[in-house]
Amino acid sequence: MESKEISSVKTAAAAGDDVKAKSTDHSDADSTRTDSFALVAEKPKQTWRSYFWDTFDKSPEERRFLFKLDAVILTFASLGYFIKYLDQVNVNSAFVSGMQEDLGLYGNQLNYMVTCWTVGYVIGEIPSNMLLTKVRPSIFIPACEVVWSVLTILLSKCRTAEQIYVLRFFIGLAESSFYPGIQYIIGNRKDELAKRSCIFHASGSIGSMFSGYLMTAVYRLNGTGGYRGWQWLFIINTTISLPIAMAGFFFFPDVPEITRAWWLTKEEIVLANKRMQLEGRANRGKYTKATFKKIFTSWHIYMLVLLYIFFNNGVGYGGQPAFSIWLKKEGYSIAAINSYPTIASAIAVIFTYIYAWTSDSLFKGARWPPMIFSGLVNIIINTSLAVWNIPTGWKWFCYIVGMIGGGISGLTFAWAHEICGDNNEERAFVVGAMNEMAYVVQAWLPLIIWQQVDGPRYQKGFITMVFFGAGLIATALTIRVLHHRERAKKAQLANTGTA
Repeated sequence: MESKEISSVKTAAAAGDDVKAKSTDHSDADSTRTDSFALVAEKPKQTWRSYFWDTFDKSPEERRFLFKLDAVILTFASLGYFIKYLDQVNVNSAFVSGMQEDLGLYGNQLNYMVTCWTVGYVIGEIPSNMLLTKVRPSIFIPACEVVWSVLTILLSKCRTAEQIYVLRFFIGLAESSFYPGIQYIIGNRKDELAKRSCIFHASGSIGSMFSGYLMTAVYRLNGTGGYRGWQWLFIINTTISLPIAMAGFFFFPDVPEITRAWWLTKEEIVLANKRMQLEGRANRGKYTKATFKKIFTSWHIYMLVLLYIFFNNGVGYGGQPAFSIWLKKEGYSIAAINSYPTIASAIAVIFTYIYAWTSDSLFKGARWPPMIFSGLVNIIINTSLAVWNIPTGWKWFCYIVGMIGGGISGLTFAWAHEICGDNNEERAFVVGAMNEMAYVVQAWLPLIIWQQVDGPRYQKGFITMVFFGAGLIATALTIRVLHHRERAKKAQLANTGTA
């Protein structure tokens, strides 16, 4: 059907019942307009225009609604993740820009800093995602953001590695609600998932890239106000992040069934709920014994968690600034050490967008082809770096393109939303478990294969990544087969029920 056509058999009643909390805030005078909004959520026929952006095929009402939703959610999510990743990379940037020498960090202290953050992050992930099905995300997520911002600035006052360990643990705990929580919130319709999820994730690579430029600029403040350059990095980090966190209290919209966002009209909330109905997204329910039995007797949680473990631990060099440390060993300046790795981050951003657009358009919503490509690239790059004695030009190429595998993160979550879409609690739990279990592995694996003292030739790490790339490919193909069988079985049951 064309985007302006509306079905005569759909009504606004069902969707309107889901937004009773909002109905008292608006007049019912324009009931005809309310009906119109509830009806335009029917999925339109896809044309070539949607290959560029999915809203181009939708009705004017739905386009306006999605523009507002994207402007608020994607802006808040992307800025928030930009700052989070900036902080994670800032520790590495600070380490190679004076913190190591100032605090005497010549053992594996950087590994321990990463591990302390990871332990806090792991502890909080699943509980925070479960809480998001019970409390308002518009309160919980910004509150965690404020705590995170305050703790980050305290890093500038640390004088010992032990003080950093403690702060990094609580920073990880406060941060644990953000990434899986945002992925849960933006888990909407299939034709809109990959682009938005990948745009959100790409902000992390942008944060990584910006960290290098920021450290290069901030290093000039060395000694200003009695602070070293690396200390100014954390001060500026909080200066940027705190206003973003506070804005979340006023703009973040929750989920459609409970939203009270002031910038959404009653009609748009009706539309939001109708869209979720048409996509088969379940509303919030309760965690019961039956819910947990369904979760843990399904292949969903096991295969999706395994997929994300291979992805998350197969890129990023275990949190080590491998490229920067190699440059430092080669005698490059502080400015070069912080600037050149930003090229790798920029390439990662470009490939993140390529993955999203090709998955939605070229591959007709299939998520697995970019994962296969990413796994193959990881195998080639890490095999080369494991050999190590390779031409310098090829080594530069490996480091510059070695981060492009990180761009499939959004696709893994998009796939999880589609697979678990008919059970809200399963979807929230599985998304949280994917991120949590990946970081459980990340908490101990770098201590074994990415030891600081092994840099820049992390042979154990590079070899392990080759196997992780192969594991990613095998798991993605397995999920493809299982999901195909599951959908075929559901279609057969639906046909039998209507026969």
